Amino acid sequence: MFLRVIVLALSVQGEEPFCKLWEYPDIPLLSKTGDFILGGIFTLHNNFIASKPTLKEYQFAEAMIFAIEQINNRTDILPNVSLGYKIYDTCSTVSMAIKAAMALMSGAGEAQSSTLPCSQQSSIHAIIGQTASSPTIGIATLVGQFNIPVISHFATCACLSNRKEFPTFFRTIPSDYYQSRALAQLVRHFGWTWVGTIRSDNDYGNSGMATFVEVAQKEGICIEYSEVIYRTNPREKFLKTVDVIKMASSKTIVAFASFIDIEFLIKELVLQNVTGLQWVGSESWVSAKNVATKENYRIFKGAIGFSITNAAIPGLKEFLLSVRPSSTPGNAGLIKLWEDMFDCSFNASNPKTCSGSEDLQQVNNLYTDVSELGVTYNVYKAVYAVAHALHNLLACQDNQGPCMANQKDTLPLQKVNFSVNRGEYVNFDINGDPPARYELVNWQLSVNGILEFVTIGFYDAFLPEGNQFIMNNKICSESCRPGTRKATQKGKPVCCFDCLPCAEGEINAVHCMTCPLEYRANKEKDQCILKNIEFLSYDEIMGMILIILAFLGALLTSTVTVVFFKFRDTPIVKANNSELSFLLLFSLTLCFLCSLTFIGEPTQWSCMLRHTAFGITFVLCISCVLGKTIVVLMAFRATMPGNNIMKCFGPTQQRLSVLTFTLIQTLICIIWLAKYPPVPQKNVNSNKEIIILECEMGSTVAFYIVLGYIGLLSVMCFVLAFLARKLPDNFNEAKFITFSMLVFCSVWITFIPSYISSPGKYTVAVEVFAILASSFGLLLCIFIPKCYIILLKPDKNSKKHLMGKNAVKITLKSNLAGFINEIDYETFETNFITLKNNL
Repeated sequence: MFLRVIVLALSVQGEEPFCKLWEYPDIPLLSKTGDFILGGIFTLHNNFIASKPTLKEYQFAEAMIFAIEQINNRTDILPNVSLGYKIYDTCSTVSMAIKAAMALMSGAGEAQSSTLPCSQQSSIHAIIGQTASSPTIGIATLVGQFNIPVISHFATCACLSNRKEFPTFFRTIPSDYYQSRALAQLVRHFGWTWVGTIRSDNDYGNSGMATFVEVAQKEGICIEYSEVIYRTNPREKFLKTVDVIKMASSKTIVAFASFIDIEFLIKELVLQNVTGLQWVGSESWVSAKNVATKENYRIFKGAIGFSITNAAIPGLKEFLLSVRPSSTPGNAGLIKLWEDMFDCSFNASNPKTCSGSEDLQQVNNLYTDVSELGVTYNVYKAVYAVAHALHNLLACQDNQGPCMANQKDTLPLQKVNFSVNRGEYVNFDINGDPPARYELVNWQLSVNGILEFVTIGFYDAFLPEGNQFIMNNKICSESCRPGTRKATQKGKPVCCFDCLPCAEGEINAVHCMTCPLEYRANKEKDQCILKNIEFLSYDEIMGMILIILAFLGALLTSTVTVVFFKFRDTPIVKANNSELSFLLLFSLTLCFLCSLTFIGEPTQWSCMLRHTAFGITFVLCISCVLGKTIVVLMAFRATMPGNNIMKCFGPTQQRLSVLTFTLIQTLICIIWLAKYPPVPQKNVNSNKEIIILECEMGSTVAFYIVLGYIGLLSVMCFVLAFLARKLPDNFNEAKFITFSMLVFCSVWITFIPSYISSPGKYTVAVEVFAILASSFGLLLCIFIPKCYIILLKPDKNSKKHLMGKNAVKITLKSNLAGFINEIDYETFETNFITLKNNL
């Protein structure tokens, strides 16, 4: 035994600490002086998960401090004696645990075993810890040679009950010897006779599973496979274990593993969506809140296993919330915890500095959660066990109590028997173990969607055989509500099942059934009903409004056409290129009417017509405006004497330009219809509740080319009109064209994001609105001012007013060859002299 201790010590001497969080890892993170010092060894940081603070372990450490403070304030236990503490961090490694134990025994900053002569009394009278079995074995092996008691709150390995190897080890949690036997009996109780097993590759898993297998074979349970996992294994090892689980025929898995090892396995199970298995777990993971998440519930749904009996510790909640780094200068360990919980730093150079007075009331995590205090209560009981033993020892040394001859120098923990809080008696058997009692818990999802550990029974190892399980009726379910289906729990009676909600679009019968594509589930999810078909129809209000606007625009355009035709011989009509004006009015009428093809149920013909008719009519319209703009601009740019440039923009050339521009768009549309014609389709993906009847473009590229071509002509027209905007007002309509193109471009620029973001029939409505708005913009900006003069100001509809004094002066200077196509270029000189005489 002594040789084993030397080997352990030497292995620590030459090993670099895994945990790099602290500059001096051998200095206690939490400490306070006292007449008697209790050591504490906890995994305050997990070296395998980014060295983050382990919040539950911090709760264990603070529970130890809370119990010590309670005892110091009591007069019936250790009167006039104060207890202190030194708490170390193991960073979840065995080497650091042993190093912490050596530091506690030596009482020095350096963990050197040579500093503690065998004859010298240790400064530590007992050690509380550790959480896991493997580091506890190292600690108990080392300090047992110096007769220092170790009381663990969560080390359950049955091997620790060996009094020859661990003479000073005690624990406040039952040995796995009982849990392993209880798990085997549990599996047999539910009739699961064909199972697979998974265990942690450490003392806890190997010892616990060995006992389970031994009892399982006696119970007639067959084991299909036995897999070993450990947190430091490469990912390939976990993937191999997942493959074994997937290929196996057994659907029940008994997992005797620590929660850290299970977390690594869960990641792979979640990634591969391995569901439909019945998991039976040991207390280390089956009741761990960091494992029991909603995501993991898909994998471990209905998991069952044993947990430590829950408890309440009055005053602990308030104590946990009252701790402050500033008020406890010896508790350096709180600094890292504080920085992690509040995302700040005590380093003044950090932009977010901790004040130390942040409110823990606003924190909701495993540190402040006191709903599950089974293991924390074990820490609390361990401290009280040491206090009662010290009390008895002091009484023995004062000859005030019955003592054994060899008890005056050691803590008489074997004789401890006391009651804590709830009237529960704490005592240890000959092996240092407490009575074995467990709660049987089941993972269940509440109606609020919260994962709960529902207690479905109890296990007491000291009851007569056959009566050790006490089951209640919480394991069986009530009838499932409509919209859910029954999922039988493996190995349980037929009355025991989970109620799982049917997915969207499914109804429940014996199993959830998916509704056909054009059907949906009703509100109760008990039958499929036909989906509503949605399109922009003539009957709805929005469709009616758009139809009214379309006919109103066509009617208004026709009225303007009649006015222009009636007054076609007046100067203002002639001066504004009457031929292009009538062609523009005709194209605007078509623009208003083509919007009607977008309304109503899409058909093969309407889908092909709506976008092609829209593209061609709008190009015809913009081509006319572009022709008018070029004529106006060129007329005022012909400044040189004898310049005949206007002959290149006569009526024939204007007609050809309009025809050419329109033919290009027509050719694009013909190719589009021939290669990838638009077709009606039923869109069932955008909205699960309805069917959207719409026109599928056929070719999105062709659609964008049609729109792009219209946009190109519009921009050209806008630029040319903008250049001619400052020519004489009485003679020039470039300003009106500029405004009309500005409205036109604004509408279609706004149309693009609105079209993309609008759902269903509103996509079509947005497009129709853009067509109507741009058509109204052209009509109102170009023709209404002229109609106003023709109908309401006829005195201004004359050559004299049209020319104006300023216009003639500019005309004389520019030697304009002609400004309206109806005036003969040969007779321009005679007409111009007449105009001059009238000034």
